This record gives sequence, C-alpha cells and structure tokens, in this order.
Amino acid sequence: MSELTVLEKRAAASVRLERALVALAVLALIAAPFFVYPFFLMKMLCFALFACAFNLLLGYTGLLSFGHATFFGGAAYFCAHAVKVWGWPPEAGILLGTAGAALLGLVMGFFAIRRQGIYFAMITLALAQMFFFFCVQAPFTQGEDGIQGVPRGNLFGIIDLNATVNMYYVVLAIFLIGVLAIWRIVNSPFGMILRSIRENENRAISLGYSVARYKLAAFVMSAALAGLAGAVKAIVFQFATLTDVTWQMSGEVILMSLLGGIGTMVGPVVGAGFVVGLENTLATSGFPVTIATGLIFMVCVLVFRRGIVGEFHARLPRPADGASG
Repeated sequence: MSELTVLEKRAAASVRLERALVALAVLALIAAPFFVYPFFLMKMLCFALFACAFNLLLGYTGLLSFGHATFFGGAAYFCAHAVKVWGWPPEAGILLGTAGAALLGLVMGFFAIRRQGIYFAMITLALAQMFFFFCVQAPFTQGEDGIQGVPRGNLFGIIDLNATVNMYYVVLAIFLIGVLAIWRIVNSPFGMILRSIRENENRAISLGYSVARYKLAAFVMSAALAGLAGAVKAIVFQFATLTDVTWQMSGEVILMSLLGGIGTMVGPVVGAGFVVGLENTLATSGFPVTIATGLIFMVCVLVFRRGIVGEFHARLPRPADGASG
C-alpha cells in the first residue's frame, strides 16, 4: 500500500471523527437543559453564534473588526423596542433586529473596506463608538437604564416562550440554523473567493474579482448573523443595555474566536463556551474575571497559537498534495 493511500485513509478517518464529534455535540446540547442550568446554556449559545459570525469575517475573510458589538447590541435594542413598545411578536422582533444589524453593517462596511489592516480595524472601532454614544442619547434606548421587561410572547402564536424549555430549544434551533448558514457560505464558491482574498488580495484582484464587493458582502453577512445573536439574547434575558454595544463586548468576541481557533467552524463555539463558563464560575469567587481570561489567553497564545480547535485540526492527517478528494 502506497504512502499516498495511507494518508488518504487517515484523512478520511479524521473527517469521520470530526462528523461523529459534531453529532455527539448536537445530541449533548439537546439533552443539556435537563442537566445544566438552561439560562447559562442559552447565554452560551447566543455568544457562540456571535463568535461564529465574527469568525466569518476574521477567520475566512481576514478582516479584523473592533466594532462588532454595534451589530450585536444594536439588534438587541431594535428587537427589544419593537417587541415591548410596538407590540410585535418575537419572531418579527428578531427579524427586525437582524435586518437592522445588516443595514448597520452595510453602512459601516461601506466606509471601512476602503482601508486595510489596522486602519480597517480603527475605522470600525471609531464607527462603533459613534453608535455607542448614539445609544446613550437616543430616547428609544432609555439611556443607561436600557430597555427592560421585554415580553417573550408566543413564537408564531403557538410556542410559549415563557416556558424555559421551549425558549431553550428555540435558541438551539436558531443557533444551529445560523451555524449551518455560515458553513454553507464558507463551503460555497463565494467562500472560496473570500479565502483567496484572505490569502492574497492582489492575486484575487488580478483574477478579475471585485474584492471590495466581496468584502462588503462578507461584512454585511457577518453583521446580520451577529445581529441575529443579539436579538435572540434580548428575547431570552428580556432586556437590552449599553453593555451590549461597548468596545469591551467587541474585545470579548475577539477573545472567544482566538481562544477557540479562527478559521475553524467549531473553534468560536468552544471559545465562547470557555469564556462564558469561566465568567459564570468566577462570578461569585471575588477573583477578577478579566485577569483570569487574560492569563488564559496568554497561555493559549504561547502554547496553542492556532487556538484550541485549531491545534487539534493541525494534528489531524491531511491528504498529500495531488491527492484526489
């Protein structure tokens, strides 16, 4: 048996292993609310979707945004206001929050994609701070008090979201749909172009691709998915506050993605679960959470430079150059 055939078999085995682990993880999430506090799980799923949306921009397009909290928190405000003040059903509020985040992404991306590298990141940060001060002053956000007491209502007029178990499975379904959408985007011809832009933008331009349009499209998609996570979080916890639009929230989602492993599908989920679990564990201990996450981040940078899942993927066997499949 040739060495190439052995590598192909090992690579196929590693793919089967990954699929089996994903299936086990989904089954574990389905059974989780009967063993783990559901609100903790729902918070973890919301932030996991937020991190996956951010990873679509950074991991697969190579664009580092310091302003993704704008879409997460902005969608939470839009959804909370529509459901509480206008009396919209929860599904309509979530759709409004997602659409509002996509519109914010279109406006912010229009200006940001004109620059590269650190200049791109600084423009997103500046625009995010502008939106933060808008939320402080705007009447509908209710300033520092935020929008509280958001009713959950009935999803499609049938499913009572005030029941914790029902709310959890709705959040889980939205999370799985969001991750599946990201997976489909990444593994489409559009996703291949995004990867080529990340690896060598000048070569993508020489091949005739309109790089600016692809960047803007990726930015809007990432913003919309981040907004979906923020809108769902507003329904789950029944409030939207300034915490969701601060630059610290943007930094937190960057930390989640880097810890789990950028450029991987599962990495942001693992990173989000790790950070949220750490915050929940240390909340009553008196030990500063930021110091703990900072120390862990330093260890991961020094030991797991690709992130937790990234290092796992790097150790899996891959087909040799020229191998079929």
